[in-house]
Amino acid sequence: MDTAIWIIIAAAAAVAGYVLATVLSKRNARSAANIILDDARREADVVKEKKILKAKEEEMKILSEAERTATQKIQKAQASENRSRQREQQLNQQQGELSRRKKELDSAKASLDARENQVNSRSEEVEQMLRTAQEELERISGLSAEEAKEKLVESLKDEAKSAAAGYINDIMDDAKLTASKEAKKIVIQSIQRVATETAVENSVTVFHIDNDEIKGRIIGREGRNIRALEAATGIEIIVDDTPEAIVLSGFDPVRREIARLALHQLVVDGRIHPARIEEVVAKVRKQVEEEIIETGKRTAIDLGIHGLHPELIRMVGKMKYRSSYGQNLLQHSRETANLCAVMASELGLNPKKARRAGLLHDIGKVPDDEPELPHALLGMKLAEKYKEKPEICNAIGAHHDEVEQTSLLAPIVQVCDAISGARPGARREIVEAYIKRLNDLEQLALSYPGVLKTYAIQAGRELRVIVGADKITDEETDKLSNEIARKIQDEMTYPGQVKITVIRETRAVAFAK
Repeated sequence: MDTAIWIIIAAAAAVAGYVLATVLSKRNARSAANIILDDARREADVVKEKKILKAKEEEMKILSEAERTATQKIQKAQASENRSRQREQQLNQQQGELSRRKKELDSAKASLDARENQVNSRSEEVEQMLRTAQEELERISGLSAEEAKEKLVESLKDEAKSAAAGYINDIMDDAKLTASKEAKKIVIQSIQRVATETAVENSVTVFHIDNDEIKGRIIGREGRNIRALEAATGIEIIVDDTPEAIVLSGFDPVRREIARLALHQLVVDGRIHPARIEEVVAKVRKQVEEEIIETGKRTAIDLGIHGLHPELIRMVGKMKYRSSYGQNLLQHSRETANLCAVMASELGLNPKKARRAGLLHDIGKVPDDEPELPHALLGMKLAEKYKEKPEICNAIGAHHDEVEQTSLLAPIVQVCDAISGARPGARREIVEAYIKRLNDLEQLALSYPGVLKTYAIQAGRELRVIVGADKITDEETDKLSNEIARKIQDEMTYPGQVKITVIRETRAVAFAK
């Protein structure tokens, strides 16, 4: 019992102690919270005061800035007002000055009007006096004003004519004394300043070979190679006893050059037979055509001539293989061009135009088709066709007086052409006539239908005519040769006799693939 009571008492004491401790802890917590709240209130009051102070400081700054800005604006407004007042004062002063000047101008105008009235009245008086004087003069002289003017003009004309005639006579006398001397001086200077070449033989080319064994290969079995070469080139190939030489005879330098180059390639290559000959001749013909164009371009560059039409360049290059009375046509044209430039410079004219006209003056001698027109007229038409300038065209056409000379270039070209041809050894008349006869032979045969090619060989003693196998039969070849022979007899003059050989060849070509 006692133990239980003590246990109960102890438990009660423990409960009472716990309750007491709980009550005390709540009181302590409440007092701590009160302390914390007081501290928070005090800190909040401090922060509030700081914020209020800061806001007041900001307010003061804003107010001071606003005052400063307002002060500046007021100052600017005052300055602008001052400037406006000054400008107004200046405008008032200018207005006063303008008013004063306007008054002066009005007074000057009134004065001028008065003087104008005086001048008008005075001019009327003068006109009246002149009319009176004129009437008096007409009455005294018996002539009207127009008649007197005409008489005065006529007298002045007579005096001027007399004076001019005197001056003209003096100038003509002086020119007669000095013109011949000056002209000779210019011509001699031009001749001395330009080099030239003499005429060369131009109907035969000698082809040199290493040994005479090659001659047999060129002739071929039963002469087939040499016949094929002559048929392909139109050149007579003379193989005789001359050591290490073969003669190529023909009046056309282009054909001779093609034959020479083709023969050279065949000899170097070693393969000489008809098919190879035709192949090489065709290739060489193309090469010569390219060389003609290159020669024309090089000549134009050497002479400083620009803008030539490509066809004119080709004709200039072709001059290398043409001759004029035995004189190489390209050398003659170059020499004439240089002479024209020198003479034009001496006379104060354009040397470039003169050089161009001198180079082109004989292009009528080189077209592929050669009509009956004189070469000067044909050259002029070609120059007009290829857009050369009118003075150049006229100089070309007038250098043999076929057309009227319309510019100073024409007599220069005419004189320089004569100078180039008149040098000792420059030309051979016989050779030119011989070449013209051979060319006429070929053209006559070529005019017949069915004829493809014609070649005058053996110095014009034989004419070979190649016809198309599809156009002429074997029977018609005899008829054609007789007709050509009869026409040559009727229309041409020639020494000895001319043999006409008509060749008709049929070929069958196939390819193995």
